[in-house]
Amino acid sequence: MKNNPLVAPVLKWVGGKRQLLKDIGKHIPSKYSTYYEPFLGGGAVFFDLQPNKAVVNDINEELINVYTVIRDNLEELIEDLKKHKNEAGYYYEIRELDRDKKKYNQLSNVEKASRIIYLNKTCYNGLFRVNQQGEFNSPFGRYKNPNIVNETILRAVGNYFNKAKITFKCGDFEETVKGIRKGSFVYFDPPYDPVSDSANFTGYDKGGFARDEQVRLKKLCDKLNSRNIKFLLSNSATDFILELYKDYNITIVKANRAINSKGDKRGEVNEVLVKNYE
Repeated sequence: MKNNPLVAPVLKWVGGKRQLLKDIGKHIPSKYSTYYEPFLGGGAVFFDLQPNKAVVNDINEELINVYTVIRDNLEELIEDLKKHKNEAGYYYEIRELDRDKKKYNQLSNVEKASRIIYLNKTCYNGLFRVNQQGEFNSPFGRYKNPNIVNETILRAVGNYFNKAKITFKCGDFEETVKGIRKGSFVYFDPPYDPVSDSANFTGYDKGGFARDEQVRLKKLCDKLNSRNIKFLLSNSATDFILELYKDYNITIVKANRAINSKGDKRGEVNEVLVKNYE
């Protein structure tokens, strides 16, 4: 079945894989039963592949809520998105909603999803970012005509979600692959090991992802490998990561990234694709 090119990321996410799809595509196995992605984020690879059967996860509740609302309440979501205004005052009003948990919890899932899509389309650099308290903290982006209600993409994604057999999870990456069977394929796109101190951007979830988490992920890869389950993993090409995965098949790819926390310093950085098959 031919993939629908309109099935594309709904949100711009840190470390998005759009620019690396060609490189990643070369390494995806031609056949697998169920596709697993424990760090879904913006889902560029997932939307590009459009597997018929998938188990996808992200620790970020806001993100998973956006996806389940697109699947279950698409028309209400589109209607709700139409009410938003591209104005600084209104933007900060909507952004501040998560500062008062009682007030925030009164929002419906549709309103929460609509809020995240709106903030993502109108915030500076269009990236989801939260502070230590888990509150959205990107400033207003001052775009002329942000595409707040992209009905075409939303409908295509909603249609795909309802046609394919997709399980959405929101929790720890290890939980995602519980009960995985032989013949499945796992794509890991964890928060990257920082290239430098200033590049340590893990602001998409208040928990962060330190080196002990990277080691725990590597142990999970070893477990999958011992069961002959294929995995592909993306990360930054730091000495730590290269050493950690030295027993696997490593390919270096180049990506244009914001290479420090300011976001204005961009450059080509080396990233790795690690896999346990030829």
